[in-house]
Amino acid sequence: MPKPLTVVAFAGAALLVRRALRRRVQGSPLWPMPALDEPVSGRPRSRALRLLLASHETVAEGVVQLRLEGRGLPGWEPGAHLDLVLPSGLVRQYSLCGDPADTSSYTVATRLVEDGRGGSREVHERLREGMEIEVRGPRNRFPLVDAPSYVFVAGGIGITPILPMLRSLPDGAEWRLLYCGRTRASMPYLEEVVRLGAGRVTVVAEDEDGRPGLDALFADLPEEAAVYCCGPGGLLAAVAQRVPDVRFERFAAGVVGGGAYEVELRRSGKVLTVGADSSVLAAVRAELPDTAYSCEQGFCGTCRQRVLEGEAEHRDEWLTTERGDSMLICVSRSRSDRLVLDM
Repeated sequence: MPKPLTVVAFAGAALLVRRALRRRVQGSPLWPMPALDEPVSGRPRSRALRLLLASHETVAEGVVQLRLEGRGLPGWEPGAHLDLVLPSGLVRQYSLCGDPADTSSYTVATRLVEDGRGGSREVHERLREGMEIEVRGPRNRFPLVDAPSYVFVAGGIGITPILPMLRSLPDGAEWRLLYCGRTRASMPYLEEVVRLGAGRVTVVAEDEDGRPGLDALFADLPEEAAVYCCGPGGLLAAVAQRVPDVRFERFAAGVVGGGAYEVELRRSGKVLTVGADSSVLAAVRAELPDTAYSCEQGFCGTCRQRVLEGEAEHRDEWLTTERGDSMLICVSRSRSDRLVLDM
């Protein structure tokens, strides 16, 4: 005989409470905030696609290129990226570096990060041609704007969003590029970039040339030039010191810029310091390693936490200044000297 509906509902509620209490014992929120189903800022989330991994090839030392095929794929413009949902469930963002006119495939590339969080290793070692991969997007937080002239700075794999920009610039456009990397062998698409540049590209391989000369690059920067930078955090910070309004794309966890500040975890009774080169998530996970997160780029919403005191500086894809009651702690920072989170 089936159980009455009220009994089933009560049993389900009791199970949820037991699970919640276990989470609280482990130091996580009693009522954890799930990934956002819809963006509160009103921007629609792109539908997921399942695409065929048609090609998985090495294009530079430590860099693999993926070509994902489908039919009638959504269009994109230079600077756009995809979310890849890996077989493990990890979500990682990769810039599109193929041809925007090709509606039958997307091309991305990723560098193996030996001491990373596991996403790049999974792409390099577990993905195989013939597999189906779930993707979301494309989305573009790094669009190419109209400007009288351009200065591009790319570090290693950071060339991927910039390459389609170079291809799309009209004949006669005024631009220059500084492309730097550890070695020439580790710099993807180097030959094509040099060919596109026709004397406007400066290549700096650190094992041959040392550190890139940013002061010289920006010494005669035109007032209305658009400056784009993509690469590791140290390069972004160095460029931002010289060009405050630089447009950049991050390829590292955490957020560049801003001073240090304190974060109090009210229910855990802990007070943490978040450095200028770190993130709230990194500081929190050092104390509460079970804190949920996924993309570390401000896209998925998994790490959303409630703000009790202080003012969040939203640097993510979901929340706006009007939504001061919560923040995505992977990339967003504090406008005040102290934040209090409901953790």
